[in-house]
Amino acid sequence: MQDAFHLLAAVLLPYAGALIACLLPARARTIAWLAGGTALLTLLMVLLGYADITAGQIPRVALPWAPELGLSFTLRMDGFAATFALMASGIGFLVVLYSRYYMSPDDPIPRFFAFLLAFMGSMMGLVLSANLIQLVFFWELTSLFSFLLIGYWQNLAAARDGARMALTVTAGGGLALFAGVLVLGHIVGSYELDDVLAAGHVIRAHPLYLPALILILLGALTKSAQFPFHFWLPHAMSAPTPVSAYLHSATLVKAGIFLMARLWPVLAGTDAWFWILCPAGLITLVVGAYVAIFQHDMKALLAYSTISHLGLITLLLSLNSDLAMVAAVFHTINHATFKASLFMAAGIIDHETSTRDIRRLSGLNQSMPFTARLALVAAAAMAGVPLLNGFISKEMFFTEALTAATTPTLLHSILPVAAALASILAVTYSLRFIHGAFFGPETDDLPKTPHEPPQFMRVPVEILVFACMVVGILPSATVGPVLDLAARSILGEATPDYSLAVWHGFNLPLVMSLIALAGGVVLYRLLYRHLNAGIDGTPLLERLDGRRAFDQVMVFISWRFARALERLVATDRLQMQLRLLVCIAFLAATLALLPHGLAPGGVELTRPDPVVALLWVVGGACAIAAAYQAKYHRLAALVMLGGAGLATCLTFVWFSAPDLALTQLLVEIVTTVLMLLGLRWMPKRMESASSGHILARLRRGRDLVIAAAAGLGLAAISYATMTRVSPDGISRQFLERAYTEGGGTNVVNVILVDFRGFDTMGEITVLGIVALTVYALLRRFRPAAESVGMPEQQQGEARDWLLVPAVTMRLLFPVIIAVSLYLLLRGHDQPGGGFVAGLMLAIGVLLQYMAGGTRWVEDRLRVLPLRWMGFGLLLAAGTGAAAVAFGKPFLTSYFAYADLGPLGRLPLASAVIFDLGVFALVFGATVLMLIALAHQSVRRPRPAPPPLVTARPEPAVAGEN
Repeated sequence: MQDAFHLLAAVLLPYAGALIACLLPARARTIAWLAGGTALLTLLMVLLGYADITAGQIPRVALPWAPELGLSFTLRMDGFAATFALMASGIGFLVVLYSRYYMSPDDPIPRFFAFLLAFMGSMMGLVLSANLIQLVFFWELTSLFSFLLIGYWQNLAAARDGARMALTVTAGGGLALFAGVLVLGHIVGSYELDDVLAAGHVIRAHPLYLPALILILLGALTKSAQFPFHFWLPHAMSAPTPVSAYLHSATLVKAGIFLMARLWPVLAGTDAWFWILCPAGLITLVVGAYVAIFQHDMKALLAYSTISHLGLITLLLSLNSDLAMVAAVFHTINHATFKASLFMAAGIIDHETSTRDIRRLSGLNQSMPFTARLALVAAAAMAGVPLLNGFISKEMFFTEALTAATTPTLLHSILPVAAALASILAVTYSLRFIHGAFFGPETDDLPKTPHEPPQFMRVPVEILVFACMVVGILPSATVGPVLDLAARSILGEATPDYSLAVWHGFNLPLVMSLIALAGGVVLYRLLYRHLNAGIDGTPLLERLDGRRAFDQVMVFISWRFARALERLVATDRLQMQLRLLVCIAFLAATLALLPHGLAPGGVELTRPDPVVALLWVVGGACAIAAAYQAKYHRLAALVMLGGAGLATCLTFVWFSAPDLALTQLLVEIVTTVLMLLGLRWMPKRMESASSGHILARLRRGRDLVIAAAAGLGLAAISYATMTRVSPDGISRQFLERAYTEGGGTNVVNVILVDFRGFDTMGEITVLGIVALTVYALLRRFRPAAESVGMPEQQQGEARDWLLVPAVTMRLLFPVIIAVSLYLLLRGHDQPGGGFVAGLMLAIGVLLQYMAGGTRWVEDRLRVLPLRWMGFGLLLAAGTGAAAVAFGKPFLTSYFAYADLGPLGRLPLASAVIFDLGVFALVFGATVLMLIALAHQSVRRPRPAPPPLVTARPEPAVAGEN
């Protein structure tokens, strides 16, 4: 349980901090302290787990989720996972500290830190997951929260576009990853990471290895911005600089690297692995470094340098060499330190000068000497200068490139040349970053007078730069143990001997390093005038624009293809859409039943009851009348439809299904009122010309045939099902276990909140989504001019006519509340429950709306449906999480009796708390839809939406060239 505390806390603490940040008052200092404390606690939890690893243990926790399906929430921390967790939490803490001084008090600070902490929790869940399906879940969460962080300044078009692009590419790759994981699990027979890592030979020998490999690498390459998916990363630079520092150094783009290294023991070692990854990494390495030189925006330069370094790591992973794997992990650690510090330095420059354009910056060494020295060391580490961490991992890269060149293939042979060329380019863009900003004559052409930032804003940069220096000077004593644990977690007994010594003698990799340093200086000198001439674009690559290609693809998919598909299957008339859905459902059922046939069972039929038969005749007549009246009068059709629903309700009563009857009755009431509110906004019925009467009759005849076929087909399936009795049916198990295991005598309710509680939670979640969708669709809806509400005088006359009913409705409201609570509390043992109780309370609010209108409901009752929905969903999920905390499967119910002495024994079941969550969400969702529809009843001027919070605008990032 101690291990479980470490791992669970490391994942859950950031989410808890994000939730609290959303609820606290918008005080920048308070929220910053909360975020910093949360990040620091997360780092401490990771350090506690790392201490267990150094003691020879592998912390692991498996919480049952759905044991019958083999699903559990599993976390494990080995040396490799701990390395990424330390980077994500450690640099995350430094980013939070830096953000405290970078973000403006005018920014929506709670939203920023909530998104940042939630992203941290998602990254922690990704690296600590011991189940591949669970890993994919957190993978997609990182895409979602990175979208929110990149688009944080939503008033900037560049931020919105960059966020959309990042989400489209990374989430699309996530879908490919999910498919690949499903194939991988099919091959192994398990999704547990330990089982997959132990089945390397089976996976590589399986016929489905190549499809699984391609799908998984699609997910990894899109996430890590590898060619040809690299274009999204530079356009994410409109995010706040702390976000860029975090996403580019230790988290988002490193997720793809983590996945490739995590699955390296089972997927690597084949020609397919090499020929997919090596070209992608090689092109990304060289092209990213080349384009970075010609970027004028400091963050854009760093973004392309990130792409290049990620290509370097991908190239190392592709070489199918154990030493290359060690070098890849080492460079991943080094890149996180110097890249985070460089982004923070760029943010300091932007914060103090209000510009990131290198062409405008000059001589900042005079006004910002400490920042200049910090940036100089970090850039030197990025360029691979000796006695800094980047130099050691770069020499390891050169060694592996030279070793790979001994293989007699063209691609292997060009690796040393490409490595040297990329290093020369890296020195060049590092020199431009430093020389362009800090050296040269001091300039007065800046939006702000530059000066050093607050001391604590510089502390994170100082810590990271100190790490670059210490690792570069004493690598074995500092990063050596961490790297060894990480490498052994991947390679196991095959971990090769390697040296982290600063000096390996005068050898060929050292010569390549010296050539790279000298060549970079010479190249920068040759390009100096061109770079400072104010010329936009990248020579030789002007026509290669990743964003333009992305936009063309999106236009084709979302416009041309979607429009063509819409013309084929869609229509703006509800009847035609319903006709298509009914036909598809009928066809699917028919195809499923054809191989097996459909025949009634052998249960002997009972004698028909004349009362029930008469009830069904009335219900059928109402249904037919509703269909007929829909042609002439929709209100009459709605009344007839209610009659058919009432007949269904009475049928449930007759067949001893009071829960269904009660639910059906209340649903009929709510839907009738909501449909009445929306009825007036439906489009006019299609009028048929005199020459088209025959076609109209044919259409109605066609609809009659479809409705009859679907109705009779459903009746036949129901009849065939109910005339069969299976000796092993599940109903008997529910009847026998409802009280002993669920603590309730109402079997229906016990099924809903206990045995099938997960289904119910999914259903209420969908209901909440539907309510939010209805509200979102109608909040900007404007009725047609001829459909406005009654004039004020007529409204007054209507209120006079409704005076007595209005008083009655308001007097009934406390009674309805009492009945609702009664239904809620008795639901576990008698007909009722949270769903019915929520509908009952919603009906009470509907009556108050009918009596006093929307304004009276909002002003007097002050119903806040979103809070009801949020509270209900959190309560339902919290009930399930509480079971997990006690080592039980998710949503396991606890049942016991409380001895109240003279009052007797009171039955208590945790499922009642879950039912309370259902009650709150159903009530909130129903009232939200009521408000959305009712606000259209009367046209009145609406206040203008509040202006978006004005954030400090950052310069637009130049597009990819």
